[in-house]
Parts: sequence; C-alpha cells; structure tokens
Amino acid sequence: MSRRVILGVIVAMLFVWTSSFAFQRGFGGRSRGPFGGRDGGDPPLPADANEKTEWAFARLRYPQWGSGGGGGYYRRQSWQTDYPKADRQFVQGVRRLSRVNAKSIEQVIDPESVELFNWPWVYAVEVGHWELTEKQCKNLREYFDRGGFLMVDDFHGTEEWEIFMASMTRIFPELNQPGGTRTVVDLENKDAIFHIIYDLDNRFQVPGTVNYPFTKTYEFDGYEAKWRGIYDDKHRLIVAICHNMDLGDAWEWADSPHYPEKFTSLAYRIGINYIVYSMTH
Repeated sequence: MSRRVILGVIVAMLFVWTSSFAFQRGFGGRSRGPFGGRDGGDPPLPADANEKTEWAFARLRYPQWGSGGGGGYYRRQSWQTDYPKADRQFVQGVRRLSRVNAKSIEQVIDPESVELFNWPWVYAVEVGHWELTEKQCKNLREYFDRGGFLMVDDFHGTEEWEIFMASMTRIFPELNQPGGTRTVVDLENKDAIFHIIYDLDNRFQVPGTVNYPFTKTYEFDGYEAKWRGIYDDKHRLIVAICHNMDLGDAWEWADSPHYPEKFTSLAYRIGINYIVYSMTH
C-alpha cells in the first residue's frame, strides 16, 4: 500500500475519532464558520500518554510581542494556537507513516529552561507574535550550538516577518551581517530536508482556516509561500522557516470535511521530513 493511500486512511480515522469526541463535548469558543471555535478543543488524553519514547512533539512556549517578556505570559496566547489538537493529530501521522517512536501527546517547553536541551526538535507557531527575552535568546543560541532544531510556522507577511526576525537577530547577532556566519536563505528543492522520506519538489502554499472557502491561500501581503532556513557551520539546517503558510491548521483540521485533503497531506509530509532530518543530521 502506498504512503499516499495510508495517509488518506489516517485522515479518515482522525475524522471519526475527533468528530465523535466533538459531538460529546463540542469544540468550544466563538463561531468560526464550519470550523467552529478558534481551536479544535482538547482531544481525549491517550491511554499511552506517559509512555517513554525517542521523540515527542515539543512546542515552544514564548512571551507575546509587546509583553516585554512578562505580562500575561501564561494566558491564552499565540504560542498555543492549534494546541493541543494539531499536535496530537500530527503525532498520529508520525507514528503510522514513519518508524519514529513518537509520544502520543505534546510536550510544552519554555525557551529559558534547561529542559529545552532534552528535545532535538522544537516547534514554534505564530512567531510573528513572539518577543524573546535576552535569557531566552541566549539559551536558544546554546541549544542550536549543541545541535538543536527549530521549526517555525504560521506567520504571514512583511510585518510578522520583521517581528520574527527581531528575536532571531538577538539569538544570532551575526545573522545576515556582512561576513557573518549565519544567513537566512531560501531552501532549494535539492535540499536533503525535502527528500529524506518524501520527495517534496512540488510544494505549494498551505492555508489556514481563516482562508475558508480557500478561494485564496495567503494572508496579509504574504502572497507566496517561503521555505527558508538557517544553517550552522557544518551546513546542517538548524532553523526551518515556514513563512506565509499554516501547517498547524492543516494538522488540526485533518479530520474536517471542509479542509482540503491536499493541504493536509503536504503538511504531514513536510513535518515528518523535518522531524527525521533533525534526528539524522
């Protein structure tokens, strides 16, 4: 059976699992058209949630832009977008489509914590709304220097890019500077990260549910999907930048008949490739 057929079966199974749960308790929050609340609600805790595994979905909990690293840090904020439904549904795909021994639930990680160094792959969503503190920037720099990998997703347009870069240039002061050793580059189709499991030469913009009914796929002035990254001195990708797209929504709404399967399929493949790359390079 091909991976494409298997992925279709996974999406169907996710729909049955989460729609049954949603019927019982509802996906709370304000109306969002056919997608209900802002996020899909908390799925049930899996029976094997405490199982020890080789990999877990580590989500970065960062301070909100304009908070100065403080004020309301633990209120519902941008770092929680799609959480935890997207995390758990994506993990189901990782477990079925790869040999990665993946934990069934997510792990929330603070960027200033020493625990950060226990996780080889970390995901941060809506980084066009983050504002890292100096301590967090220093800790993340050490994390990258030790071989850590960060995947960022779901931020759009010029303004959110500038906010994202404001913190990145404090992690890497030499970033994009003349003679600097760190540069944000557009990833080429031949890059190993696009071929480690799936061949992903033919990528396209993955929209969020805000774009429903998907007559357009961009937000703000983010007209074109940008696959970018930052390499270390050994030409290992350490920051994978998914700009002008929303892979998290594609994972979160994989169970919805209103969200197109082609976007979900690509989002799963991208995420799995990035995970395997981070664990093998």
